[in-house]
Amino acid sequence: MSVTRLSFPYGESIQWHSPDQIPQLPPSPFREWLLASGSLTQKLKSHCNQFEVKVLGEAMLPPFPGELPHQGQAWIREVLLCLDGIPWVFARTLVPGAMMDSAQDNFLSLGTRPLGELLFTSGDFTPGKIEVGEFTACDSLASLIDSLEQESHHPLWGRRRYFSHGAQQLIVSEIFLPKARQLIDRLV
Repeated sequence: MSVTRLSFPYGESIQWHSPDQIPQLPPSPFREWLLASGSLTQKLKSHCNQFEVKVLGEAMLPPFPGELPHQGQAWIREVLLCLDGIPWVFARTLVPGAMMDSAQDNFLSLGTRPLGELLFTSGDFTPGKIEVGEFTACDSLASLIDSLEQESHHPLWGRRRYFSHGAQQLIVSEIFLPKARQLIDRLV
C-alpha cells in the first residue's frame, strides 16, 4: 500500500441524504451495515481476527464547502479501518475548532486507536442521525482506492453520522470500500 501523508486529505464533497429519502437503498446484508445504529468499529471488530487503524492524516484544515457550515477551520482526521490487513472503510472526521478548544486531548491522543472507542465509551458524546450517500470516487479518493488495489470506478456507499458534545457536533463519514462491500454481501 503506497499511501503517503503528502496526499492528505483524500476526502471529497459528497451529497448526503436521510435514508428515507433514498429511493433504493442497497440490499441486505449491506443495508444493515450502512444503517447500523451502534458502533461501526465494534461491528467491524466482530468480523475479523486483527483490526487496525491506519492514520492517513490529521490537521486543522478548512472543510469542503457545505461539509461543516459556519466553520472556517476544523480538525480533520482521515483513516483506513482494516480487517485482517484488508482496508474496509475510509473514515473522515471533522471536529469544529471550538470543540477542539474544549476536548482536544481526546482527539490528539488517539494515535492508531479507533475514534469509535472514544465516541461510544466515554459518555461525553451522544450519537445522532445517520445520513447516507452513493457516489463514484474521483480525484484523491479514487487514487487512494486504486493504491489499495481495489476498484475505484464502481459506485461507493457511505454514511455520515453526527455526534453531540454539549451544544456542538462533530461529524464522522465512513465510506465502505469495494472489498468491504464484496465481503459483506457474502455474509448471508
